[in-house]
Amino acid sequence: MIIDPAKSSFQDNHKIMIGSILPRPIALVSTISLDGNNNLAPFSYFNGVCSNPPSIMFAPARRGYDGKIKDTLNNIESTKEFVINIVSEDFASQMVSCSTDYEPEIDEFNISELTPIKSTKIKSSRVQEARISYECILQQIIPVGNSGPGGGFVVIGEIVLFHIDDELYNNGYINIQKLNPIGRLAGDNYTRVNDTLVIKRKIKPD
Repeated sequence: MIIDPAKSSFQDNHKIMIGSILPRPIALVSTISLDGNNNLAPFSYFNGVCSNPPSIMFAPARRGYDGKIKDTLNNIESTKEFVINIVSEDFASQMVSCSTDYEPEIDEFNISELTPIKSTKIKSSRVQEARISYECILQQIIPVGNSGPGGGFVVIGEIVLFHIDDELYNNGYINIQKLNPIGRLAGDNYTRVNDTLVIKRKIKPD
């Protein structure tokens, strides 16, 4: 089958992408508005960019039903900072409860019953239940696509502080079994990272 995205709706293209870009790590992003309102929202177009300086990216799409910019992006544009909280299975349902498009004054920490905890270098709160969190400052925001439903942005941030549960960290490595992260699939489906395989690669060619 060959599908020309130019001849499909953005909704159909979106379904193909989220059904085939798998599994996707989840960034639970906490921000604060200039008025002091907390916001907490998950994003699964998320990954690392580079390690010098340590930088990450995530892609907040415009709202699919009206094309408006989400509160997370508005807050980051205003404050130039945010926290990435890595999602473990034990608070996955609470994470999902933050994915509804609430009004800006609604605090998703209250909705989800997750616990805000003060960050060290920035004003945005971290999620206490997260075993790994990154305090980030904004590097750049890149608009992508149309300025309506289906369009979006790439947010690139520099990690200025890592918060890692002591039980996870050993000689520079993260214990993935103790972290127990989940990944995003399509629809209401998620995946665990509990079935891995090892394929060794050559560092340099012969």
